[in-house]
Amino acid sequence: MASGAEQAELGSIGQLAQARGVRECLQWFTREKQWINEQHLQLCRIPAPTFLEQKRAEWMAEQFRALGCQVEIDRAGNVLACLEPDQGSPLVALTAHLDTVLVPRNKDEILVEPDGRLCGPGVSDNGAGLAALLAVAKAMKSSPPIEDARSRLLLVASVGEEGEGNLSGMRYLCGASALAPRIRSFLVLDGAGTDRVTCQALASRRFEVTFTGPGGHSWTDYGNGNPVHALGQTIALCSEKCCFGNGARSSFNFGTIEGGASINSIPAIARGKVDVRSESNRRIEELVELLTASVERALEIENQRATGGKLAAKIREIGSRPGGRLDENAPLLVFLRAVDAHLGLRPHPDSASTDANIPLSLGLEAVTIGAGGQGGGAHTPAEWFHPEGRDLGLKRILLTLALLLREELVARSW
Repeated sequence: MASGAEQAELGSIGQLAQARGVRECLQWFTREKQWINEQHLQLCRIPAPTFLEQKRAEWMAEQFRALGCQVEIDRAGNVLACLEPDQGSPLVALTAHLDTVLVPRNKDEILVEPDGRLCGPGVSDNGAGLAALLAVAKAMKSSPPIEDARSRLLLVASVGEEGEGNLSGMRYLCGASALAPRIRSFLVLDGAGTDRVTCQALASRRFEVTFTGPGGHSWTDYGNGNPVHALGQTIALCSEKCCFGNGARSSFNFGTIEGGASINSIPAIARGKVDVRSESNRRIEELVELLTASVERALEIENQRATGGKLAAKIREIGSRPGGRLDENAPLLVFLRAVDAHLGLRPHPDSASTDANIPLSLGLEAVTIGAGGQGGGAHTPAEWFHPEGRDLGLKRILLTLALLLREELVARSW
């Protein structure tokens, strides 16, 4: 059952949706579907692997400027766009990350199927979110002003969300950026759909495990410690002992392994990267202890077996994402639930690791939602996005922003 606050907001949304500026934005999303699809296709054809997002960032900045926005690329590489000149007001941030896990080898690898489905690396995660940023900007610039909301909305295309980026763009925006003290809330767009609300930031830690030794010939130097064997032993030990059972949901994943030059050579080095996640900080620490113990045991086993050169091992932390949770009575969540009720949506609460981790860990209001449409196959070559239902997702975003911006206007008037 909706709370009293949600009932009050639900009662005002119908009136808000009929305000001229809001109404015309909502109509624009349905009318300009083809324009949004074309922007989506173009941006996804620009490779943007983590740490190498510059070309896509420059393209996004160019599109925002063409719409008449005030645009800059900050020191971290984030694209920041305001619909009107900055007036020093409190800000509401609408964000989507630029980078993708996989990248197209050429532009033709991002293709449109006859049924309108977009296929290729990054088309859903996070091509959908970036296309939504442009759609919101275009709709609001094409419609009558929503009070003075244009000067208080900050559009952000962020860097470093995926992989080893360690949320670098959002860390900078919430920390070293001059805008940090002014941003009151974050609506983060990540992927497709309207079926989830991520209001719990899933904490994670990432490590690189490295074994080194003298290497050698597979026959004449047989007996030297083998780093690949030790790494395999580590993975086996972790898999054997990592029993999750009941309690907080957790995960333990070796995502990459590398080492060796040929089938008949003993490698001089083997390296693996592991991602540890849990809804419980205590469980994360337990899993890190398990990893450390497994590496030590694997090193011991391989060096006991070796009759020649011995191995050494090193564990290096390469990423740490803080956790956090948005209070269920926070205005941002109250507004979003009211909008969902107005639109007939029934999303489920979700726990995930996204750009929202950083503001949530700092006690700021933030949620992550999908940008509408339908998508799947994220982080695989078979990723896809279908624009059917995208306009509903965009209306959800716009109405939530309108409520947030209205709240900031009221707060400022006091």
